[in-house]
Amino acid sequence: MRSLSIASTGMLAQQLNVEVISNNIANVNTTGFKRQRAEFQDLLYQNLRRVGSNSSDAGTVVPSGIQVGVGVKTASVYRITEQGDLTVTENALDISIQGKGYFRVELPDGQTGYTRAGSFQLSANGEIVTADGYRLLPGIAIDPQAISVTVNASGEVIQKLDGQVDAAIAGQIDLATFANEAGLEAMGDNIYKETTASGAATTATPGNAGYGTLRQGFLETSNVNVVAELTNLITAQRAYEMNSKVIQTSDQMLQTLTQMR
Repeated sequence: MRSLSIASTGMLAQQLNVEVISNNIANVNTTGFKRQRAEFQDLLYQNLRRVGSNSSDAGTVVPSGIQVGVGVKTASVYRITEQGDLTVTENALDISIQGKGYFRVELPDGQTGYTRAGSFQLSANGEIVTADGYRLLPGIAIDPQAISVTVNASGEVIQKLDGQVDAAIAGQIDLATFANEAGLEAMGDNIYKETTASGAATTATPGNAGYGTLRQGFLETSNVNVVAELTNLITAQRAYEMNSKVIQTSDQMLQTLTQMR
């Protein structure tokens, strides 16, 4: 019976759906996290009577035919990159992006990673780094004698030194954008990597056309909507139960056949 294998593909699909939803809920408090959505496609069809084929020698055509589907498959797990809310931290090195763009960081292997999590700190030599010590690109070092650090909307890092009247620019933060943000590869630790699907990174100063601006003293929260995720979780659970019911029904039908005399 096809229904056994069809329902099993449905259960596997909903199992993955629940896993995606659970990951969203688990990261509800992760800075800069972007929720994901599982997308599904129907599998191949078996043509028991092909649509459009001739049904007689007179040239009559089958209008609809008989096609039986064999189940469902996962097409992709799509990342939704909409803006998360901004929360006030009043920490000078907490920087959020309002709009499009990613911070560039230097990974241990020398490659460039991209992140929306702007909870930065200072390294032992005064450079701005992530919580894992990855250097913010381009490298920006803060003077140990600085009594205040200001990051304006266009990404200029301005430091005020003790005993000096005028502030000095320590560096310039730039942002990277991609033609297809959903094509970035998630590496964990709030880091993404460029892929062929995402396209090459394009960098520019914050505030330019197509780029967001920076907000000092704010962090971007996860864009997960807990109410929506719980609703999706219930829907996935019910779909899983219905597919399991199909398997139970198919088993009962097979049992009826084996008991016939």
